[in-house]
Amino acid sequence: MYQLIDGKKTAAEIKSEIAAAVNGMKERGVRVPHLAAILVGNDGGSETYVAHKVKDCGEVGFRSTLIRFDASASEDTLLAKVAEINNDPEIDGLIVQLPLPDHISENKVIENISPLKDVDGFHPVNLGRMTAGLPAFVSATPAGIVELLRRYNIPLKGAECVVVGRSNIVGRPLSILLSQKGVDATVTVVHSRTRDIGATLRRADIIIAAIGSPGFVKAEMVKEGAVIIDVGTTRVDAPETKAGWRLKGDVDFENVAPRCSYITPVPGGVGPMTRVSLLLNTLKACHR
Repeated sequence: MYQLIDGKKTAAEIKSEIAAAVNGMKERGVRVPHLAAILVGNDGGSETYVAHKVKDCGEVGFRSTLIRFDASASEDTLLAKVAEINNDPEIDGLIVQLPLPDHISENKVIENISPLKDVDGFHPVNLGRMTAGLPAFVSATPAGIVELLRRYNIPLKGAECVVVGRSNIVGRPLSILLSQKGVDATVTVVHSRTRDIGATLRRADIIIAAIGSPGFVKAEMVKEGAVIIDVGTTRVDAPETKAGWRLKGDVDFENVAPRCSYITPVPGGVGPMTRVSLLLNTLKACHR
């Protein structure tokens, strides 16, 4: 029988640890962490994500500032605000919610955020430092996944780990984190151009699915007793629900779960850990 990896419960435990640290700062008369978020336009998904982040800050005792721009705001206007926050000693972390409107270069904006305030861990300096095994802000989803595996005492040393997907936000940084000294997993990255993905997956002790294709990982691709981390969150039509849609992961949960030792649900698995990792990065930025 498989065990569910409960990201919601684990994230709640970490939040209470962060809140205790913030209370200690208040008692010592130290300034509490402050996260700024910039939202351009009114994309529904982005609105939801940012609202969650502001709520999370409140729950652990952080300060938060939300800065809004119309979708028509110029790139120069946004970059000027980023520069202003970079130079504000009262703000520890800055996130610019993606995606941005087409006329604004996401790479340019990311590269203009100070690496010392880049709590999303997207800046090339942070990515480079992480690759070299130096202290850095690690992007929230990969950091959250590694923490989840650690807290469930899932053996990583020497484990055969397959990451499905090679995005700069999840797959690529995660493959580096898992193979670093001290973690010591043996990592293979597969993607849309890999021949016979199933054959590679069937060797895996741990499968991390982050390809953005609902139900992509099927039961016949998974060996008995494997650990499954499902990063996928695709909205699929579900007329029977109140919203008319539901979130579906990259793993065919119903058929894969009986073969596993551990598996994350969608929702309630990786998502809450992504959010709490952002808080941990902001606390780290404040201590710096």
